[in-house]
Amino acid sequence: MRKSVLITGGAGFIGSHLIRRLVNRYPNSDFVNLDALTYAGDLKKLEDVSGLKNYQFVEGDILDSSLLKSLFKEYHFDGVIHLAAESHVDLSIKDPLNFAQTNVMGTLKMLEVAKQAWKPEMEGKLFYHVSTDEVYGSLGEEGLFEETTPYDPRSPYAASKAASDHFVRAYYHTYGLPVVISNCSNNYGPNQFPEKLIPLIIKNIVNESSLPVYGDGQNIRDWLYVEDHAEAIDLIFNKGKIGETYNVGGNNEIRNIEIVNQLIEVCDRQLNRAKGSSEKLIEFVTDRLGHDYRYAIDASKLENELGWTPKTNFKEGLDKTVRSYLKL
Repeated sequence: MRKSVLITGGAGFIGSHLIRRLVNRYPNSDFVNLDALTYAGDLKKLEDVSGLKNYQFVEGDILDSSLLKSLFKEYHFDGVIHLAAESHVDLSIKDPLNFAQTNVMGTLKMLEVAKQAWKPEMEGKLFYHVSTDEVYGSLGEEGLFEETTPYDPRSPYAASKAASDHFVRAYYHTYGLPVVISNCSNNYGPNQFPEKLIPLIIKNIVNESSLPVYGDGQNIRDWLYVEDHAEAIDLIFNKGKIGETYNVGGNNEIRNIEIVNQLIEVCDRQLNRAKGSSEKLIEFVTDRLGHDYRYAIDASKLENELGWTPKTNFKEGLDKTVRSYLKL
């Protein structure tokens, strides 16, 4: 049976990779991309699929309930993959109200419209909410985030995503809305907006500009290649168990300063510069407020129940990412 799926935030980094995968993989399903095209959204990322018959773009805001209702009425969605969000921690520190509005109220409006459109018979429907590992807070040197780890958000961004996760679960328990949630680690790959660490460092190396590193650079993140994440979302959407949460990680724990040093090595090589010539650009800057020390994901549930593991090792993923930015 032909499915109709709404993907919010599909012109963003993760969303564009996901849409490209889904529209090509499922030609007998229809996919509608709803995106407000804010600063991080770019339809150029989807030019290669824009002409496909099973893909439709709609410019609009998830805060616009009237638009959401009209889209559900027109397309009779069987599923929603909700990616639209403000996602940059630094910006959330400067403007927490905007993050609360988009990430909390936007998600709540999506949930309410889906509930109204799908009741009373919700069988065969699914609301998939894509979230972050930052809702769990900060780890020390040991331990991993599991799906049962208590929430302990430390930034306005993390708090807004935690609140949206709670609303999704509340709609499942209160109204019976069929939902799944996934919490992922740091994504990287081609076409990421250069506010995030990896594309920012690549851009600055190319321009021979300062390479800013927070604090002493010892903070640790788990890095997930974006196409591996898109594969996980595809699998969870189609085979995940309703009401469940799945953690998605890349098994790549690396300190921030090591990321910068690896990018210097790869970029200098691909730019035919002397080895290590960009090291002089590193600049340690005042640490971010409330900077979490370490994130690390235990993705064993996703592996054991659905058979997913990340396919892209970090060296390969970093090389492909740099080449995409350098257009090599």
